[in-house]
Amino acid sequence: MQQDISVIILTFNEEKHIARCIKSILPFTHKIFIVDSGSTDKTVEIAEKLGAIVQYNPWVNYAQQFNFGIENNPHKTKWLMRMDSDEYIMPELSEEISSKLAGLDDQISGIYVKRRVMFFNKWIRHGAYYPIWLLRIWRNGRGVCEETWMDEHIKITEGITQNFSHDIVDHNLNNLTWWTQKHNLYAIREVIDLLNMKYDFRDFESVEPKLLGSQEQRKRYLKMKYASLPLFTRPFMYFIYRYFFRLGFLDGTKGLVWHFLQGFWYRFLVDAKIFEVYQRVGKDKNAIVDFFQKEYNKNLRS
Repeated sequence: MQQDISVIILTFNEEKHIARCIKSILPFTHKIFIVDSGSTDKTVEIAEKLGAIVQYNPWVNYAQQFNFGIENNPHKTKWLMRMDSDEYIMPELSEEISSKLAGLDDQISGIYVKRRVMFFNKWIRHGAYYPIWLLRIWRNGRGVCEETWMDEHIKITEGITQNFSHDIVDHNLNNLTWWTQKHNLYAIREVIDLLNMKYDFRDFESVEPKLLGSQEQRKRYLKMKYASLPLFTRPFMYFIYRYFFRLGFLDGTKGLVWHFLQGFWYRFLVDAKIFEVYQRVGKDKNAIVDFFQKEYNKNLRS
């Protein structure tokens, strides 16, 4: 059953994923708004054939691109939903949205859903990677994407939230070379985010860090604690925690590749890039800001 909800998706060369994503949404809404940052493949053509409205906007970062989508969404619906193009909605969640959304009390402003991650076509169930609760549905006018460079969340401005029971699936179909290149770019954004936590050089309204709060509040709290740990020791600590204490080894060989690359290699790369910044410009706040403006921003394409 169709609902009063529109879905915002950001794209850049996503022809492998966009049809799968849109088709999983169509059972509960045909109101799909795509903000494309200059795709050169068939992404736009595929999306428009499936009924989506596509608008071009040049890329700055994920948060600014997504807030552009919120502000320029042509569908004046009661609810908004955030999706990534390499994600899709499980039929059970689609049915849950169809059956529950219209009947929610007005005080409920946001809805959390579970995300499952697929890697090499394997569901990563362990290592604190499932369930990941994400606020992906919210009432129009009551939510905004916080302006961080990495791990941005939807911040609810009023009301309370509710959990739905079923999953969205993060299942990227690109190869490992693409994945590592993508995470190299992620690492640049992560460097900016971690150094901002230390030096406070960007002022923005963000999710309140809170250990016993919602998942994004807890994640922000833990990330701030992580940022305070010494360089090059924290990737080892995090991987050991995730792979052994949180049973990541139960995910088998494919899980080993995932937890090592995402939980150790990527985070070691971030620390190496921070070390590079310190080597080049020192630890002065103004010098670091100037470095990012001149050297890093030109690389933040993804």
